[in-house]
Amino acid sequence: MSSEKEHDETTDGPEQLALIRETVRKANVPRAKPRTWRGAALAKELPVARVVVNKGSLHLDQFFDYAVPEELDGVARPGVRVRVRFGAGAHQVRNGRREGGRLIDGFLVERRATSDYSGPLAALADVVSPEPVLGPELLGLARAVADRYAGSLADVLQLAVPPRSARAEGRTSPEPMPPPKPPEPGTWQRYEQGPAFLNSLARGGAPRAVWNALPGPHWAEEIARAVAATLASGRGALVVVPDGRAAGRVDAALTEVLGEGRHALLTAEAGPEKRYARWLAVRRGSVRAVVGTRAAMFAPVRDLGLAVIWDDGDGSHSEPHAPQPHAREVLLLRAAHDRCAFLLGSTSCTVEAAQLVESGWAKALGAGREQVRRAAPLIRTVGDGELARDEAARAARLPSLAWQAVREGLKTGPVLVQVPRRGYVPRLACERCRTPARCRHCAGPLEAPEQQELRCGWCGRGAPDWHCVACGSNRLRAQIVGARRTAEELGRAFPAVPVRTSGRDHILDTVPGRPALVVSTPGAEPVAEGGYAAALLLDGWAMLGRPDLRAGEEALRRWIDAASLVRGQPEGGTVVVVAEPTLRPVQALVRWDPVGHAQRELAERAELGFPPVSRMAAVSGPPAAVEGFLAAAGLPGDAEVLGPVPLPVVRPGGPRRPGDTPPGEQWERALVRVPPGSGAALAAALKQARAAGLARGGGEPVRIRVDPPDIG
Repeated sequence: MSSEKEHDETTDGPEQLALIRETVRKANVPRAKPRTWRGAALAKELPVARVVVNKGSLHLDQFFDYAVPEELDGVARPGVRVRVRFGAGAHQVRNGRREGGRLIDGFLVERRATSDYSGPLAALADVVSPEPVLGPELLGLARAVADRYAGSLADVLQLAVPPRSARAEGRTSPEPMPPPKPPEPGTWQRYEQGPAFLNSLARGGAPRAVWNALPGPHWAEEIARAVAATLASGRGALVVVPDGRAAGRVDAALTEVLGEGRHALLTAEAGPEKRYARWLAVRRGSVRAVVGTRAAMFAPVRDLGLAVIWDDGDGSHSEPHAPQPHAREVLLLRAAHDRCAFLLGSTSCTVEAAQLVESGWAKALGAGREQVRRAAPLIRTVGDGELARDEAARAARLPSLAWQAVREGLKTGPVLVQVPRRGYVPRLACERCRTPARCRHCAGPLEAPEQQELRCGWCGRGAPDWHCVACGSNRLRAQIVGARRTAEELGRAFPAVPVRTSGRDHILDTVPGRPALVVSTPGAEPVAEGGYAAALLLDGWAMLGRPDLRAGEEALRRWIDAASLVRGQPEGGTVVVVAEPTLRPVQALVRWDPVGHAQRELAERAELGFPPVSRMAAVSGPPAAVEGFLAAAGLPGDAEVLGPVPLPVVRPGGPRRPGDTPPGEQWERALVRVPPGSGAALAAALKQARAAGLARGGGEPVRIRVDPPDIG
């Protein structure tokens, strides 16, 4: 036995050592190292792959051809994610094949028999996943969005296709469910053309409507019934809402109307893996209805029959990343391309929505005045004259009418208080002459955060010995009082009533129907069970006085959104707005006529030549760069350049918003305006000029934004 054992050890030892060496050698080789496919045979059929690479530079906004190795022939299908080498020079050619360059991601768009490029091609490095994620419909939409906003296809695809999750791709999606039965009209009967709109969707029609929704909690259910009618016709539906709270309400309504498993919720709160799994279920056709926030505007819904956008005036619908498309315009492109139904809904009305009706592209869908009076609360106003004569307003900032409304409302339910700013005392002014309190060093606004000593909001220096430069007084008053200061004042006035706040740092979704004071900033108002008994809309002049073309429209939208949470006038609902009653937005609120306000705004914009009647683009950058860019750009002959004008300088180390200029730098902005019909030519000219500048590699960069939301 001992001799046999020694023989086995002597004969097997070298083999075991060789096996160990081979295992170590393979372990040291990176498994994911992409190949150059040097000398590998190419696919026998359609050996050329047309690829869009993940390079957002405008001068690279084109397709690139790559050779398809035979080993990748089966998985290199149109729509899959691929890895390619990009940037290899003409001297890096071996055996007729281009090699070298940096590895980047891309999408395979098409397989071709020949290439338009006469030189040697590089080979596809790898197919990341065999899952096709970029279909021809989504590719066409992305191309249209890129052209409209003077952007690149790669940038749009970054917004349209979510990041990959291998575990999500490995799971199978459920089988699609059969179409549901057409729903009952429900609360759509309150609208004159509501049942007819649902019937048209259920029959496979493509109606286009601008829907002025009645105030109250029924809008989510009404959207769900429109989606159900579309699914009943065997088509898909897409709903885009401004935030996760609205998405949750529509999600719950869809579950109640359709049941489980018929729709997908696409929001950032779901997390990357879960969101990608839901997106894949939509892409594979397992789910035919989608509700989500801004990014869902690109959801690949099969056989799209209805595109819905809710509250299109909300700034959340505007994408901050290049090329900064707006969800409303993307859905309008989808409706035109897919010839599907379109529904733009809101309790208010934007100028863009009014233009859709004015042009005849969409029909107005609203309720009669009798229905509006039953659903809307009573609106009461307090202007400057009343404030000047009101002792309570001078002492505690809230007029007597507001105190009375709060007392009456707290008898039956919660009361909403909307203030335009968060914090304690965001802005201060002289108590005697109301001259704004400014820093003597940098002229920045003085603040008193957290009830501390005065300091500058720009440079941070203290101002303990401040006095008014106009009248010499050293007494201050709150120019705009923040949410926490208002909550503190109301808490002292009503000590037995709970006070809750909702703002950017902490947003409440719902509040109970018990008596309470709910202080909120605009857009953060929670929904009250059974509706609010009353609402106070404070400091209306602060919202109306913003130096912006949309100030009146935005103030009215914020007021109506808050007032829509209040019970109707027959149930005793009352809203008090502290603003000058003669102003047009205030009058529109009193009459509950946002459509009329939007129509009058549209008429004025038409006379002045401002959007949406015209198309406009903003060009910003250092003064020399803006001047050089506009001089080199081949703008359309009917283009008009407004400006340039200097932009506010952002303080280094201070808070920044998307789109702000680099800290400490002096930039200028010019507006380029063209009449209707020349918008595409303007976008093409700006894109070409920007691409030419990037290709040359010289000069300072400029920023371009088509359809800027804020033009001052």
